[in-house]
Amino acid sequence: MKITDIKVIPANSFLYVKVITDEGIYGIGECAYWGFLMSAAEAVESFKSYLIGKDPLEIEHHWQYMYRCWHFRGADIMSAISAIDVALWDIAGKYYNVPVYRLLGGPTRSKVRAYTQVTGETTQELVDECLKAKKAGFTAVGKLSPFGDHPRSKPYFSTYAQMIDGGVETIGKIREAVGNDLDLLIELHCKLKPGEAIDFANKVAKYNPMFIEDPIVPDHFDDMAMVAQKCTVPIATGERLHTIQEFDMLYNKGGVVYARADVGLCGGITGARKIAAIAEARGGMLVPHDPCSPVLTAATLQLDAMVENIAIQEFPNHNDVAATERFNRENAIETKFTQADLVTWMPEVEDGFIKLPEGPGIGCDLAEDIEKRFPFKRRKVVTRLHVDGSIIDQ
Repeated sequence: MKITDIKVIPANSFLYVKVITDEGIYGIGECAYWGFLMSAAEAVESFKSYLIGKDPLEIEHHWQYMYRCWHFRGADIMSAISAIDVALWDIAGKYYNVPVYRLLGGPTRSKVRAYTQVTGETTQELVDECLKAKKAGFTAVGKLSPFGDHPRSKPYFSTYAQMIDGGVETIGKIREAVGNDLDLLIELHCKLKPGEAIDFANKVAKYNPMFIEDPIVPDHFDDMAMVAQKCTVPIATGERLHTIQEFDMLYNKGGVVYARADVGLCGGITGARKIAAIAEARGGMLVPHDPCSPVLTAATLQLDAMVENIAIQEFPNHNDVAATERFNRENAIETKFTQADLVTWMPEVEDGFIKLPEGPGIGCDLAEDIEKRFPFKRRKVVTRLHVDGSIIDQ
């Protein structure tokens, strides 16, 4: 079996890769580098010149070749490798007529605990969203911003006391409303500086959040380690990291408990397995990042099934536009769109757990002509500003 073609398929706000073979078997993958998808698409085109004519089942060799072929690294390159890697695993599963996780040692679980995303500009909106999630059977909520979710076009200002104590008060009201039946996964989206993050984490600890995600920007591992070591709440981070070495360094420094590896960014299923092994060796767990379409969810569930140290899986609402559109409203695509129109499979959730895909490969395929039916829209470059005109991390 040989690879005969690789197609890049942009549709709506997603980017897919289709790897085609001479035996009629093809595989699908998805890029998670959502801010700069066409940059990742160009990287796929570059790797295409190497992959044509190769055996698609030599997955590890191709991963190493693509990762090490030039001197350069970057999230666009790694997202391209990720999508290609998932597509190759999809081919392998179809070739052997089994789900991918059957090729990776078999399942360690029969279903995957999931958390749903909640959003709201006010405390009451967040409380209502959490109660709705609890009623729907979820046992955890994430993307939970204690400072509220606001449009990036809205200038920001808050006193320090309003920000820190107001955020703690919001989490307290949510905890009071939902009790201990719902785990709270707090998302700070790198909003705070190290000292602010430590102050907030230690004040909110009394409400027993499962973790605090991305309290500060992830660029400085020493700073993240300092925050983690001075907080009593576990730290989750990693959605912006894209190499196994970055995760290894972060664990070595004690800067993370829950690794937020993204199958569409960190090297696909192959790269995520390596990160899971690093975490396992240090008593850490994975909370896979998943803000994209059902294709990436299907691929991530293959990882969830075979990796023992999965804590919980992010689960976006696939009956709507992409999570990255909902939470960045200036980029929202105005349409009566549902992601079910893009794919042949949609994940099922029951009592807060996702059922594993049962089809061969990743268990999910693209619908016909999605590139024409749902034209791709390039995202606007927009970020939030302070009232004084400076940049705000959000």
